[in-house]
Amino acid sequence: MLAHSCSRVSRYSRKNVCFVMFVDEVTLQTLSSEGQMLDRMGGVGLWKIVVVKNLPYTDMRRVGKIPKFLPHRLFPSARYSIWLDSKLRLQLDPLLLLEYFLWRRGYEYAISNHYDRHCVWEEVAQNKKLNKYNHTIIDQQLEFYQADGLKRFDASSPNKLLPSNVPEGSFIVRAHTPMSNLFSCLWFNEVDRFTPRDQLSFAYTYHKLRRMNRDKPFYLNMFKDCERRTIAKLYRHRSEEKANISRDEMG
Repeated sequence: MLAHSCSRVSRYSRKNVCFVMFVDEVTLQTLSSEGQMLDRMGGVGLWKIVVVKNLPYTDMRRVGKIPKFLPHRLFPSARYSIWLDSKLRLQLDPLLLLEYFLWRRGYEYAISNHYDRHCVWEEVAQNKKLNKYNHTIIDQQLEFYQADGLKRFDASSPNKLLPSNVPEGSFIVRAHTPMSNLFSCLWFNEVDRFTPRDQLSFAYTYHKLRRMNRDKPFYLNMFKDCERRTIAKLYRHRSEEKANISRDEMG
């Protein structure tokens, strides 16, 4: 898996791009059992492995939001960052991604829309249907956002600020600019305050940022999900694969 994720990285990127993977001790043991042993520099292939300890949350879903939303705090010298969820494997050179999603049209933050849902109300219903989080807390979150001005998404509205109010947050490309960093911090505040289901808080965070900084533009590129699927291939976690096999055998 790790070798596959680096197969299309240029020689220049191998020398100039930092590849960092955050894992807990259980995941590290799993990598070792699968033959992915750390070298003397603490890495596997191109990836520098960072083993996280003394975690601030017991909920690992919330822990994962720290490197996802706060890379500018973890790597203050970095000018850009690309986030990939653990299920994804990169199919293109990272510098090509920066050029395509950011530099070509002057964007500072790029994220795809959701492949199916575009309204926060729809996302709330889906999260509750699949029991992704405590229903009461999800309801409280939506009630708070609605009271603070969030409205149902209307694709036909000429005044809509986003092409979709629900992102597919597994792949994020960003420049570490002041507005991009502010947006990331505000988004993290929401997953810390309510639920770690970050798709619920994306639109509220964006609208709040725009409302509070009317004189400061934020150049966000919300691209189509088909583009994300082209450059980042999905691999299921081993636990999910085993569960699917068990269901097939039972069926």
